[in-house]
Amino acid sequence: MAFKDLSHWVRGSGLLILLFGIGALLFGRFIHWLGERYRHYLDDDVRAQIKSTGVISEHAKRARTVAQVAEWACEVLMYFLASLLILNKAGIPFSGLVAPATVAAAAIGFGAQQIVQDLLSGFFLFAERQFSIGDLIRLAQPGQAIGISGTVEDLSLRVTRLRTVQGELVFIPNGALRQVTNLSKEWSRVVIDVPIPADQDLEKAVEVLRDVTAKMGQDPAFKDQLLGEPTLAGVETIEVGYLQLRMIARTLPGKQFDVGRELRLRAALALQEAGVVPPAINVRRPDS
Repeated sequence: MAFKDLSHWVRGSGLLILLFGIGALLFGRFIHWLGERYRHYLDDDVRAQIKSTGVISEHAKRARTVAQVAEWACEVLMYFLASLLILNKAGIPFSGLVAPATVAAAAIGFGAQQIVQDLLSGFFLFAERQFSIGDLIRLAQPGQAIGISGTVEDLSLRVTRLRTVQGELVFIPNGALRQVTNLSKEWSRVVIDVPIPADQDLEKAVEVLRDVTAKMGQDPAFKDQLLGEPTLAGVETIEVGYLQLRMIARTLPGKQFDVGRELRLRAALALQEAGVVPPAINVRRPDS
């Protein structure tokens, strides 16, 4: 009799449970396949943008982030609904799960506060569009200008993956993000302070640097990376024995480092060629 009841259950509810489980796995794979296809389409678009403009548009970065988060959310929701259907077909009433679920929720609330904080932080990070996949960001403690810098490779509601310049992959829980500086949002800026000794010809140095910024703005190799011609702002600070002339250039997002390195090289070579000797001191250059 017991075997007959078990056989009847297997052919009825058991078969449905098996079908729900297999269907959930197949549908999960289908969602993942759709996400992969869409990301491949976005990658082709990104490569075309890099080839034409040299940078990735904010729309493309946002689309990739939305696609990844949407794929994750759909899979979680689908598996949750499949679990409810399986429990229902298994004969477990939902009303009987209220008390255990309440106890489990309280235990999880006390034991997994950090996970809940990470998920909430990830939700607001995504809703406020602080950064997207492909952005160059710097993570630091509040009020500090130094920290971990790198490119966002992956972004979920719980964790952010960051690839540093040295090639290291850093995993940061979203709840641990305190100060995020987006270095590639819409546009960037290069700020360079050039030290000039007080006993040198200041007018000559100003003329040389203005010529450098003008030629840099007309150079075809960098003109597409610049949002306007670089400018010489003038004397930024006056120190003991030297002063600093500030050059400023507005660039496409993420191009400030390439433009900054080239602008420093050209300024140094031009001043050397003009006979303007740099001061024999160690000058701390602000982060650009």
